[in-house]
Amino acid sequence: MGLEKFQVAVLADRLDELLDEVLRRSGGTAPVPAMAPAELADRAPLDLPLDEDFRVGTMALAWDPDSAQVVIEAQELTGDEDAEEEIAADRPDSAVLRVHISAAAARAFTQRALELVAAGRPPCPLCGQPLDAEGHICVRLNGHRGDPR
Repeated sequence: MGLEKFQVAVLADRLDELLDEVLRRSGGTAPVPAMAPAELADRAPLDLPLDEDFRVGTMALAWDPDSAQVVIEAQELTGDEDAEEEIAADRPDSAVLRVHISAAAARAFTQRALELVAAGRPPCPLCGQPLDAEGHICVRLNGHRGDPR
């Protein structure tokens, strides 16, 4: 599955928020680490080439109290922005990936994801696309080259 940089950043932020809320509501008794455990740190390079089965359109997060795990669901981008709010059951032809991970693994993912996002090129303040050193063709400027500053 393929995610845009902003989707990775939002996913990481929302995962942290979800885990913080689980900790708060449990009074600190839930099996959720406040920080990513050092033994789960991932510094390995990404496997290349990146082959995606589908591009992600919508994502959902949940906490499963029975298994004490985070549930992440990613649904395929369909190209119909209005239909993206529908649930997967309404569109059986779209791909869905559902992952169950421990709270510790979610914290480690969040840490790694935010590091990768921060290491990338800064986004254009107008359209959000990555800026190259010499700028980029910005759709918000009707196809003119955007200022890299």
